[in-house]
Amino acid sequence: MLVFVVSHGYSFTSNNSDDTLKRRLVQLTGIVLGADSLNNLPFTSVYDKSTFRGTITDYYGYFALVAHPGDTLIFRQMGYKPAMYIVPMDIPMFGNALIQLMDMDTLYTKPVTVYPWPSREEFAHAFVNLQLDYEDELRRAQRQLSGASLDQIAMRVQADAGLAYNAAEQQRLSQMYSRGQMPVNNLFNPVAWMRFVDDWKAGKLKRE
Repeated sequence: MLVFVVSHGYSFTSNNSDDTLKRRLVQLTGIVLGADSLNNLPFTSVYDKSTFRGTITDYYGYFALVAHPGDTLIFRQMGYKPAMYIVPMDIPMFGNALIQLMDMDTLYTKPVTVYPWPSREEFAHAFVNLQLDYEDELRRAQRQLSGASLDQIAMRVQADAGLAYNAAEQQRLSQMYSRGQMPVNNLFNPVAWMRFVDDWKAGKLKRE
């Protein structure tokens, strides 16, 4: 497993004993990536085997953890092989960036056969009584786009924000047009009466 560690900061001198190095705390931050695609692996568990503590990566595969030099970190993710990282003894206290790569794991399971019916008898009964639709795609589209079908769909669909805004804006403009005077009444509008008479003569007002 390939692991990159970038460290910067001050390290302890070699005069410190191993016990002193193990007791001190170090700050680890890093990101977990897939080895094949280098995609971030979100919600990967990072478990410190030495202290029995851990954390999980965020949505971007980033994690932050406090550990001791010499601790063993275990990375686990569904569909990937577990990865291990041992914190070096001479690692600085701060400024440690870790890039952990994880290999995909292939899981083999027994084959599962899915049947559409519980028994052969029920399948035979459903097959014999199957009602096939001989409508082609064009006729089916014409039926779905008929006037009656579209009217039923329009009755179930509520007005969206654009239609509501246009209606409110039209009402506001009508109020501005008649501000300071009597509202417009089409009952006394000669143009409206002329259109009504023309439609009546043309037979457009007949009930369907």
